[in-house]
Amino acid sequence: MSNPNRPLRWWHYPRRRKRAVLIAVASLLFLAALGFGAWNRVCAGGACPSIAGLSNYDPEQASKLYAADGRLITDYGVQRRTVVPLSQMSPAIVAAFLAVEDQRFYSHKGVDWIRVFGSLKNTLLGRKQGFSTITMQLAGNLWPEQIDRSQREGFKGLTRKLREARMAFEIERNYAKDKILELYLNQINLGNGAYGVESAAQRYFGKSARSVNVAEAAVLAALARAPGRYNPRKSPRLAVQRRNLIIGLMENWGKISQESAEAWKGYPLLLSSRSDYSSVAQYFAEYVRQILQARFGTDLYRAGLRIYTTLDLDMQQAAERALEAQLSAIEDGSLGPYRHMTYRQYLERRGDVASEGDTGPFSPYLQGLIFTVESRTGYVRAMVGGRDFEDNKWNRVSQGLRQAGSAFKPFVYAAAIEAGIPWSAIIEDSPIPVEIPDQPTWEPKNYDSKFDGNMTMRRALYDSRNTVAVKVGLRVGEDAVADMAANMGLTTRIPRVPSMFIGSADVIPMELIAAYSTFANLGVATTPLAILRVEDREGRIVWQPESKERRVMDPQHAWLILDGLRDVVRRGTAAGSVVSRGGFTLPAGGKTGTTNDGMDVWFIGFTNDLVTGVWMGFDKKTVIKSDAQGGRLAAPAWAAMMREVYERRRAPLPWNIPEGVLELEIDQGTGGLSTPFCPRDQVGREYFFPGTEPTQRCPLHSPFRGDH
Repeated sequence: MSNPNRPLRWWHYPRRRKRAVLIAVASLLFLAALGFGAWNRVCAGGACPSIAGLSNYDPEQASKLYAADGRLITDYGVQRRTVVPLSQMSPAIVAAFLAVEDQRFYSHKGVDWIRVFGSLKNTLLGRKQGFSTITMQLAGNLWPEQIDRSQREGFKGLTRKLREARMAFEIERNYAKDKILELYLNQINLGNGAYGVESAAQRYFGKSARSVNVAEAAVLAALARAPGRYNPRKSPRLAVQRRNLIIGLMENWGKISQESAEAWKGYPLLLSSRSDYSSVAQYFAEYVRQILQARFGTDLYRAGLRIYTTLDLDMQQAAERALEAQLSAIEDGSLGPYRHMTYRQYLERRGDVASEGDTGPFSPYLQGLIFTVESRTGYVRAMVGGRDFEDNKWNRVSQGLRQAGSAFKPFVYAAAIEAGIPWSAIIEDSPIPVEIPDQPTWEPKNYDSKFDGNMTMRRALYDSRNTVAVKVGLRVGEDAVADMAANMGLTTRIPRVPSMFIGSADVIPMELIAAYSTFANLGVATTPLAILRVEDREGRIVWQPESKERRVMDPQHAWLILDGLRDVVRRGTAAGSVVSRGGFTLPAGGKTGTTNDGMDVWFIGFTNDLVTGVWMGFDKKTVIKSDAQGGRLAAPAWAAMMREVYERRRAPLPWNIPEGVLELEIDQGTGGLSTPFCPRDQVGREYFFPGTEPTQRCPLHSPFRGDH
């Protein structure tokens, strides 16, 4: 029986019930029509991009720069991405991403309606929850950025979701699930400039995506939601929390056991010590970039090229350490008073210095460079173009122009040796006034402002006597010396004036240093080469520069110059810094260089396999210090670097004397053949090109003066 006191509800009235049903049906029809219309119009007017291109989808990939041993130096490109097929990704990566992003990926048709209704329910309850599937995310990631992030709320946010859903359905109808997942995992932004799981695995863990374990895969999957928030380098605690959450999801989903999940949750966050070496070889990377930009244009930044270079990263780091240590020693007064702003002081007051606006493109602190080439191949093994690439990107190795000073003298003596003047020739170290038309008489001086009288040409080289170099240069001629320098690789204009013989001309440091390979190679000059080959993303070689070499001196003449340069290290201006204090005792030759005004100091040295040059000075030409000399300032950096290099490298072999070179004992005071009566401390071995050897006995220490 019905209760007469029970209150009546609206559904107890047939008319009201009928009207409510009609309103509900009409509302549902209206919403359906609205949804249908929105679904059909959301992509009207080309608002949704065509998915046809996904078959040949070719995302931008950064080009990668590798050292000679295959280690990654850096990337060229905004998006650091390396595309790999799904089959080359660790199964843990697939499981981790699906567990957190889309567990029903292989069962839905692009939109996961269970998640959609779950999201609506949570929204009504005041809890935000996303419902984007991997296919929808792929559509969103491939979608050209047209709506500012600040506008992606409310109606515009809903419109975007509708477009993503519409595109997701189209993608699912036309492409296999594995293809969609592969595209997604290669496209997604995972922070630190890394796009795609391969690039991210290399940057965070120093390994390929195929080698990533469960814990590492969960870290990568954590980054998909918020790359900045869960970056393991910046926020390791948050990254581990998110990682462990994903490992828990993998366990709940049945992809790993409970025991395995607990073990992986306790796995330490092991990040690679460096994702690349871009902070180590910045001047080199920029030098190579400019070469490649000229050849490949914008493809360099999006085509995923693989550039294999000649750089030796261990040698590069040794060079950077040696240069900075020596420059710092100069600045802190270890080598005598230093009166300029130091690099450390500059860093402390950089804001003030920058505001002064008077330094232009120049660094106000002491600068330097080191450049190393392999003598036989021309391969660039190390390039330090300055002290701080971020502060000043000017590459002093390849872009600078500096006076060579005494580092130019080997070209003078090479021309003299070829002209038939032997090392034993006696030349007076004395004042030499040089008449120059329409100019005051030029009187070159030695760095110590002294004159040592008669000496052999060999001694004049290893003691770096300016007046003798000028006398020898005038004897062989300006053209012969300039031609010798050009044949060995100098391309800059060398004015035909007497001061050229002591290095007054501006030269490009790279060319000057590489020219010394001619001496190390017994007459064969090589051109510096930084790039071994360039491959496209499929591994096909698209460019392979060739090493260039040319013989410019015969082995006999070249060996004579080489032996003279060895004396610079054995007993000349570099002996103290290289051998005695520097501790470098392996077979080597070289030449110090100091300009008369003390604005440039050099040491270019070589073994039979490596040529390394060091320069120091100010960008805005300034006297370094009162007693600046290449032997005291530049040579120690050379010795420190090369000593470290040969701790890891096979020791260089000594040079063999070429067939035909004559070896005789002479009196070094007269240049004549020695006699039993010559003082033993004045007798020494000397080497000669056939036909240039002395034929007379020493005229001072023989009872038979003038005898042949």
